[in-house]
Order: sequence, then structure tokens, then C-alpha cells
Amino acid sequence: MHKLSIIIPSYNEKATIEELIKRVKAVNLDNIEKEIIVIDDGSKDGTRDIIKSIPGIKYVFHEKNLGKGGAVKTGFHKATGDIVIIQDADLEYDPEDYKKVLKPILIGQADVVYGSRFLTGEPKRVLFFWHLMGNKFLSFISNLLTGLTLTDMETCYKVFTKEVVDSFKDKLVSQRFGIEPELTARMAKGKWRIYEVGIAYYGRSYEEGKKIGFWDGVSAIWHVIRFNIFSR
Repeated sequence: MHKLSIIIPSYNEKATIEELIKRVKAVNLDNIEKEIIVIDDGSKDGTRDIIKSIPGIKYVFHEKNLGKGGAVKTGFHKATGDIVIIQDADLEYDPEDYKKVLKPILIGQADVVYGSRFLTGEPKRVLFFWHLMGNKFLSFISNLLTGLTLTDMETCYKVFTKEVVDSFKDKLVSQRFGIEPELTARMAKGKWRIYEVGIAYYGRSYEEGKKIGFWDGVSAIWHVIRFNIFSR
């Protein structure tokens, strides 16, 4: 019997949070228990009221916005499952893909699994050429420094065994989207067995609420270098 902790960082997601949690609850994972942990990162749009009204979940409210990294770190410390996954609150990633990303861990082959938006024949919304190029460039730079062969370092779907989470949760320092290269650098340094599987991706536009921007991409380059060269 496994227990899956699902960490959902959320910031001003009143339009999607209820539907997202509904989809997470609906996923049939056979004998795997689901622990849903929502980390609201200082929302001001009414997201918190919606979260409070949803039964069967755990939640933590940050009094001020700490960024995705801060929210994810809180989630790691609250997770009690033997497997942990990160799930964005914006409906860009489909919880039905849990079965795919969990499989390498459940059969004992992996310690960490990344869900790749590029290594896939699944549906993928066509958006933002420069975001695509930026993601591929960041994955390339990350691979250059880690020695890994990931196609999608920036993906939301990262799955870890509890042993892996316990090895890094007290070391995390990234506040915003630098959490992605930081986690990847720590996985590489930990010599864990890392797998990658293809997933669907239903991206949204800025008009629909997408938050990551140009300067987040620029700072990610620094974070890739920082956590691979200058951090332990």
C-alpha cells in the first residue's frame, strides 16, 4: 500500500483551483492513498475561500507571497506519503498522467521521475515559440552541468520517493521558479535513479493567467549555474 502526497502550490487561482482538485480526487490509482496538500501562497483573489470549502484536503496559507519555490518547500515538509508529486493549480497538467509518472517508481526502477512535455505523443497546446526555445535551452544548460539527458527540466511534474525528498527538503533555498533547476541539480548530485516519461500539456496564455515571464527565464539561467557549480 503506497501513499501519494500531492503538493499543489497556488497563487491567485480562483478560476481553476476547485476544478483541479476535483480532477486530482477523481484519478483512480488503485490501492494508492492520496494526500492532497494545497499551499496557498498569499492569494488575494478569493482562492483561499474556495480552498477552505473543499473537503478531504489539507492546506497551508502563507501570509505573504514567497513564490513557487517557497510554497513547494512548505509542501515537502508537510508531506507524509512515501511518494511525493508536485501539481500546479492551473490545469496545464493532467492528473490522469499520474499513472504514467508513478510507474517507474512503483516497479522499483526509479527514485525520481520527470514528466516531459516534449518526450511525448500526447496532446500539447501550441503556444509561445520563445517559451519552447527557452525551455529547451535551459534543459540543455542544465544537462551540460549535471551530466543528465533530460528533455524537460522545467516541467511541473516531478515525482520523488520520500527518501529523496528527505535528502533535500531542508536545503532548498529558491523562492520563485528557480526551484526547478535547484531540484534538478540536487537530484543529479544525489546520484538518484532518474527517469523521464511523456505527458500531456494544456498550456494557457497570459490572458488565461499564465505567470512565468521573460525575467524568470533569465534568472533561471543563473539558478542553473548557481546550484550546479556554487552550491552543495
